[in-house]
Amino acid sequence: MTEPTTAPTATGTTHDVELAITGMTCASCAHRIERKLGKLDGVSAEVNYATERALVTAPSAIDADALVAAVEAAGYQAVVTPPPGAQPDGGDDVDAATDALRRRLVVSAVLSAPVIALAMVPAWQVDGWQWLSLALATPVVAWGGWPFHAAAARHLRHRTATMDTLVSMGVLAAFGWSLVALLFGHAGEIGMRHGFSLTLQRDDGLGEIYLEAATGVTTFLLAGRFLERTARRRAGAALRSLAALGVREVEVVADDASTGLLPADRLRVGQRFVVRPGERVATDGVVETGTSAVDASMLTGEPVPVEVGPGDVVVGGTVNAGGRLLVRATRVGSDTALARMVRLVEEAQTRKAAVQRLVDRIAGVFVPIVLVVALGTLLGWGLLGGSWTLALSAAVAVLVVACPCALGLATPTALLVGTGRGAQLGVLLRGAPALEQAQRIDVVVLDKTGTLTTGVMTLHDVVPAPGVERDELLRRAAAVEAGSEHPVGRAIAGAVETASEVDDFAALPGLGVRARFDGLEVVAGRAALLRERGLAVPPEVDAARERAEAAGRVAVLVGWDGRARGVLEVADAVRPTSREAVERLRALGLRPVVLTGDHERAALRVAAEVGVPAEDVVAGVLPEGKVEAVRALQRQGHAVAMVGDGVNDAAALASADLGIALGSGAAIAAEAADVTVVRGDLLLVVDAVRLARRTLAVIRSNLFWAFAYNVAAIPLAVAGLVSPMIAGGAMAASSVLVVTNSLRLRRFR
Repeated sequence: MTEPTTAPTATGTTHDVELAITGMTCASCAHRIERKLGKLDGVSAEVNYATERALVTAPSAIDADALVAAVEAAGYQAVVTPPPGAQPDGGDDVDAATDALRRRLVVSAVLSAPVIALAMVPAWQVDGWQWLSLALATPVVAWGGWPFHAAAARHLRHRTATMDTLVSMGVLAAFGWSLVALLFGHAGEIGMRHGFSLTLQRDDGLGEIYLEAATGVTTFLLAGRFLERTARRRAGAALRSLAALGVREVEVVADDASTGLLPADRLRVGQRFVVRPGERVATDGVVETGTSAVDASMLTGEPVPVEVGPGDVVVGGTVNAGGRLLVRATRVGSDTALARMVRLVEEAQTRKAAVQRLVDRIAGVFVPIVLVVALGTLLGWGLLGGSWTLALSAAVAVLVVACPCALGLATPTALLVGTGRGAQLGVLLRGAPALEQAQRIDVVVLDKTGTLTTGVMTLHDVVPAPGVERDELLRRAAAVEAGSEHPVGRAIAGAVETASEVDDFAALPGLGVRARFDGLEVVAGRAALLRERGLAVPPEVDAARERAEAAGRVAVLVGWDGRARGVLEVADAVRPTSREAVERLRALGLRPVVLTGDHERAALRVAAEVGVPAEDVVAGVLPEGKVEAVRALQRQGHAVAMVGDGVNDAAALASADLGIALGSGAAIAAEAADVTVVRGDLLLVVDAVRLARRTLAVIRSNLFWAFAYNVAAIPLAVAGLVSPMIAGGAMAASSVLVVTNSLRLRRFR
């Protein structure tokens, strides 16, 4: 089961359960299961035909067994899915089912080919050809078409109709009519011949047979189902590749000695394990000994390996590209970053867009309507046209051509491929609603610290007073700041490779630091601190301080021997890609707005660097103020996306129409967001918006062609302009077209 979660409701708590469903053949099956589960008190469910998964929210009083029983009562099978990484994804079972379907297709195709050829080419119709066709067609209809007949019978027992009902009725009607004509009509006479047409032309009563339609429809639909299954398998390849990153066994170390190999799922927090060159890291942890380069490209999309050493964090599933590492496990099982990523993608692929829920409702009533249309076609042709042979053929064509497979696959297959591709690129979409919101947004609110900037203070400039060497000013400042824990002090100390030793160090909170260096007291901090310690601040130094502060930077004055000797400018550095990302957001028709709790001068400096005008800067706001700023834009009629990374951004992320969290930030921000980008790069935010829009565009094109197919094909079949065999081929082709169109998203860059 996908890590059950609980949430309070008005009547108690609920838990989420994910079920793997088997036996579904079309979108109407998914709709039926949703309705069956929805009849349980307090239960809501979303069933995805493409992924064969159901995401169920149920009261705590209703356990998973009751949910499984409800699915089975609807005529399907269900099992509770395991948590990510708990066991293999069932790929062997899926491959076995695909192989069985392939064998059924190959045998049916070999037997159907001569039946269709004899019916289409009258010159090949030797004496007794019709009986040879019957011998070849019988195993195709009975064995090849068994999945359709068995499913139709199962649904009939539950007083419902699905795509399989249409197919089974059509195939059995064509085969049954042919059998009656052969046994009781003159179609079985030796020497009988008849022509072939793509439209309905025959009118000889029981002198006509439709074995080519029965075998052709069965074979075409088996081919469509096989291609659909393999295409769906390819569509989910990205998610399976993520799940496959999990390590099966790991070498555990205790008391500095190896205790042997242990199954990775038995690894516990605090245990130490070895990662040799070329091996994958078994779980999230902290390096205790060793240095290496770790390739995290499969998780982050970043091709450059990251250098790690003692104290650095490593993520399960990444590859050790260098030396031997000894790692202490900090998170295991479903708590790891990899497991959370897999779970997020699975949830995204299960949840439905509003348009898909509408399609499912349509598919749920579509099959009964088709049955009525087919009956009307049969009666209309038989009573008004005077030919029950043509009536049967037209009715069979209606049954076959109307199957709503393409409608059911239009949204989930595109979502499956789009979210999988996003996971490969480091973009995690929570579901179809995020796609729809990405299409609507026209304003992108960007948090400053940690989003537009690195979130780490760095030394920006060193401005010495006249007569003072720059290197000397920096060396003395770094020496006294080396003992400071303040981010500004660490930025200055980190600007030199090695800091010199000092004596009598003291930190003065809110003011700065002082220490003795080379026999002199060196003071670094605010101008007030220097004056308090008896150091004069020359006009040129004070002017440099004012310029730095006007630019939104932190000015640290450094002085010794009676006066200030210069200014060090420290600032939160803008990410190298932020300006390009802002330009690309504008190219997508979006208006960037900078929102920060920092003071206005710092916000304006960063905004100027990335190309955001001053009127689109909101500064000095608390978390509540960020929420109000987002809501103010919404009240103006804008659809707002919020991009942030910190705890203080979580409320605004949840309030926005589309929340986008940088994965380099706080976990609570990621939980509140609709989209998470794995690394702190705003260009990935641009990719997220582009991918969401591209995926939604594919969904819309899929739905257009699926609806267009049914709207055009059913009247043609009613009018007798489509033979049953051609109808079967067209229906199968429509499903394959929808899936193939969705697979284009795998090439998204």
